[in-house]
Amino acid sequence: MQTSDVIINVQDVSMCFNMTTEKISGLKEFLIKRIKNQISYTEFWALKDVSFQVSRGELFGVLGLNGAGKSTLLKTVAGVLKPTKGNVQIAGRMAPLIELGAGFDTELTARENIYLNGAILGYSKKEMNARFPEIVEFSELAEFIDVPVKNFSSGMYARLGFAIATSTRPDILIVDEILSVGDFKFQQKCEAKISEMVQQGTSVLLVSHSIDQIRNLCTRGIILEKGQLIQQGNIEELCDFYYSKYT
Repeated sequence: MQTSDVIINVQDVSMCFNMTTEKISGLKEFLIKRIKNQISYTEFWALKDVSFQVSRGELFGVLGLNGAGKSTLLKTVAGVLKPTKGNVQIAGRMAPLIELGAGFDTELTARENIYLNGAILGYSKKEMNARFPEIVEFSELAEFIDVPVKNFSSGMYARLGFAIATSTRPDILIVDEILSVGDFKFQQKCEAKISEMVQQGTSVLLVSHSIDQIRNLCTRGIILEKGQLIQQGNIEELCDFYYSKYT
């Protein structure tokens, strides 16, 4: 892989969280114990020395069981979390879809949230005006466009979030299980959109519990287990390894 082709470069990334060892019933008790230095912590390493690269126009899959560190990894790549050790280098504009409803103000309507998300992603109102019809059409939410999103189902959140993120034509699209909450027809629509974006040069980092989805969409990937990268490479070989190990 040529250095100039690399758009995501994850080098020796580790992420440590400090977890309290005793149960604390509320904020008041926490503050009192903290002032008295009565809180003890244990270290939990969600990621340990993870390294990989993603090239431009590549659809890269991340596999692993629950608790393997997949979501932590994506948040680290997206800049939501700063790694305890190592570094992440990004070369391009990113659109992360890592939590259902993230970036939405639930009191605002779908219309208002489209413009809010556009602003968060760095686009002007004029640019979002141009993208607005495409977002509404793709999300299939025209009749709900002026409804506060607090009334939306998880599937409607997914539709709106995906439509916004993909309409902005990012250099990097990060998708964490967002496709699993939609109906099958919309999942197919999203997969076709992802493939189209990759053909146009967008790099996609995809987490999915569906081995078939990873196999059908991705070309390379990694497998995480308890925060460690245990396998990476060709997606067919990865999926076969994952299937034999965990199913």
